[in-house]
Amino acid sequence: MALILTVIFVALIFEYINGFHDTANSIATVVSTKVLTPRQAIMLAVGTNLLGAMYGTAVANTIASGLLDTKVFQVSNMVIICALLGAIIWNLVTWYVGLPSSSSHALIGGLCGAALAAANNSWSVILWSQPDPDHWYKSKGILWKVILPMVTSPIAGLILGFCLMAILYICLQNARPHSVNGLFKRLQVLSAGGMGFMHGSNDAQKTMGIITLGLVAATKGGFFDAVPGWLSWLHTPEGTPGDYKTPIAWIVTHLPSWLQFGYQPEVNDLKKQFIPMWVIVTCALTMAAGTAAGGWRIIRTLGHKMVKLHPINGFAAETSSAAVIFAATHFGIPVSTTHNISASIMGVGAAKRFSAVKWSVVEKMVWAWILTIPVSALLGYMLVRISQLF
Repeated sequence: MALILTVIFVALIFEYINGFHDTANSIATVVSTKVLTPRQAIMLAVGTNLLGAMYGTAVANTIASGLLDTKVFQVSNMVIICALLGAIIWNLVTWYVGLPSSSSHALIGGLCGAALAAANNSWSVILWSQPDPDHWYKSKGILWKVILPMVTSPIAGLILGFCLMAILYICLQNARPHSVNGLFKRLQVLSAGGMGFMHGSNDAQKTMGIITLGLVAATKGGFFDAVPGWLSWLHTPEGTPGDYKTPIAWIVTHLPSWLQFGYQPEVNDLKKQFIPMWVIVTCALTMAAGTAAGGWRIIRTLGHKMVKLHPINGFAAETSSAAVIFAATHFGIPVSTTHNISASIMGVGAAKRFSAVKWSVVEKMVWAWILTIPVSALLGYMLVRISQLF
């Protein structure tokens, strides 16, 4: 019992850190352009992150079932804890030095490293590539869900930011600067809200997937067969008997929806793995609380050090980034909000003039991006090995 509760607790710590670590993603531009005060921006981010976290579960399903081959190793809650700790350590290090790294990739790296250690260095534990010839967006594996989006989504954000900014420059070249600033100060509130919503929709789901993975591991291990009845409140998705591996897993689908706690059977088709409502709500509230704590070190890097922004620039960057993240979330792809908003800001700055972007700051950020998955994977791997000694 203590182990599954520890998984949930550590996962929520990660979600909280994710909230304040990635707060800058949705509010750095609106703060740097002085459209909103820091306090106002954080309140906007809290509300929109909370709403976004309640939107869909496609990304959560990818984390829970689309990256690792659970037939190669036994998913245990200790492995999940080590994966989360690896991601938390890397998040705290990059937050301390003010680098906007990806919490998403830290979690994925930690999960892969911990699983590799648990599988005794069998690389087959990682689902590298499972293409779907009929629907590319349903393809599974690290290549399709992590590596390609890690490269293509920032490029898309950069190009979209550059193009949108260029179009705005062309359309508004004869407009008075005062009128332009007044208009985009209002519009940037909407774009910042959209960015906050998409950040919550993509990032919060990753922890939902981790907690669900822990519940599946606990259920498969017979944990819920031994706990007191009041802890075995049941809730699984609507489905047919063929979707589930045991009769009880089908029976509980017909219970009232309010009977929901931790019993989480693994379905035959992992794409149908259900994310319980209590997990969704808890993760949403935790991310909102973390967002309220703020992340001023990273805000300074994104909003001030990389490029000087005006309201029209902030609007273009936030709109471009939110559009890319919306597409990724729709297809269940766990992209980095950090990478996307950073790339969009670069594109917006380059549209003004290439030298407007401080490329020395960008270089440091890119190194953090490159190192995130391998370093967090190494941390997850080492933590599992250490745990095996006891």
